[in-house]
Amino acid sequence: MYTYFPLHPDTPVAGRALVDLFAGRESMFDNMKVRLNELMAAEGLEYGERTHTYNSRLAQELAVWADRLGATNLLHDALFHAYFVDGLNLADPDVLIGAATSSGLDPREARAVLDERRFAGIIDADWNAARQAGVKGVPTFVAAGVGVVGAQPYEVLESLMVRVGARRRVNGVG
Repeated sequence: MYTYFPLHPDTPVAGRALVDLFAGRESMFDNMKVRLNELMAAEGLEYGERTHTYNSRLAQELAVWADRLGATNLLHDALFHAYFVDGLNLADPDVLIGAATSSGLDPREARAVLDERRFAGIIDADWNAARQAGVKGVPTFVAAGVGVVGAQPYEVLESLMVRVGARRRVNGVG
């Protein structure tokens, strides 16, 4: 289950340059880029050279719609590619419609979801729940009250599940 979280909710629609976001913390930013590149390569994922961060509010609202249609993973994959590979602005409705379309979702309905802000209330509630739970970074994985923050290798997430007593599933059974 996803709970959506605003990493930088004050980011303007046009985005914010990462060099500005990390001003004064350049070495941290450089280390983060190296680590993310290594993690993505280890998992065989594409990862582009991002220069900006964008406001993800509308993308999250669209994702709630996809959740309801059972297309969560398809849309999340398309949004990941748009943002982390192509460096596109996820605050741009046309980018979001493109991601929805490439996920097999109806572009007209996606446009209506965004124009009408149908899931704004759900995102407001998720943001509030995340704040109350003390979430400060994305992704945050929580199981049985134990959390892991940030992009992590598979083994770290597996360890989290073992630590909280989750039973191992084999081929989706268990």
